[in-house]
Amino acid sequence: MSSIEAVERRHPTRAGAVEYARSMPTAEDAVQARTSMGRGFEIIAALAELTTQDASGASVHDVAQALQRERSQVSRTLAALADQGLVVRGPDHRYRLAWGWYAAAQDLTDHRLHTAGLSTLDELAETVGEACFLGVLHGDSTRTVVESIPAASRMIGSWVGRAYPAFCSDAGQAVLWDASDDEVRDVFAKTAFTSPGPNAPRSVDDFLARLHAARERGYAIVDEEAEPGLYSVSVPVWDFRREVIAGIQIVGERAALEPRTAELAKACRAASAVLSAALGAPDQPLSGPPPAR
Repeated sequence: MSSIEAVERRHPTRAGAVEYARSMPTAEDAVQARTSMGRGFEIIAALAELTTQDASGASVHDVAQALQRERSQVSRTLAALADQGLVVRGPDHRYRLAWGWYAAAQDLTDHRLHTAGLSTLDELAETVGEACFLGVLHGDSTRTVVESIPAASRMIGSWVGRAYPAFCSDAGQAVLWDASDDEVRDVFAKTAFTSPGPNAPRSVDDFLARLHAARERGYAIVDEEAEPGLYSVSVPVWDFRREVIAGIQIVGERAALEPRTAELAKACRAASAVLSAALGAPDQPLSGPPPAR
């Protein structure tokens, strides 16, 4: 029995049955839908990549060239995506992703920073046997968002949610890793460089000198800058935008950590690579000047 005949038994008029049957998706329709969906996501991915290189957006020609596709085909797909609100076409005829994509990506990044961050820190803390933290920049301070403290650690209490001045905090150099000198000066424009740590930076220029040295080294060392006897090694964590989103730090007593600096830095860098990959980041150099943005 044909599909039309089967439907006719449930519908009294042949005309109605035929119209209903013709409206039912066929195998060919399903293949076409999958092809169109795949093409749409392919173009969205290309557009996302192109707009990381040029924030003004990308033309139809740019997308077609990146994908090695026919310009007319790309133009039709972009127009359809714009009709659905997935991309935006500006008055300059250049396309950009709709803001909803960025909001969703940021929400996912924040969620993964906590979930993947916790598993990464737990593994790191178990490997090195020291307290490990994940900090983010908050104004001119750093704020701990995830921590993993071994039972044998002498640290008391939790640092999650607490802020500390970025110029002398364990994650301060790491979270400003990709910032230009002018951006760093803006962050500390109203900061009073006072700290109980005997080795704390005394000015923004002092902080910048230490940040430059950390980049060349490939990791940051904060040696009695926050308080006497406290030592840490830290590195940045990157996200899908190729931007530093956080800093991983290993913190403890100077006498115990300072002789292990090279070992801790290697473990910290490996943990950063794992977490950055979970956040969709491409490989990033940890030494040298910050990448151009």
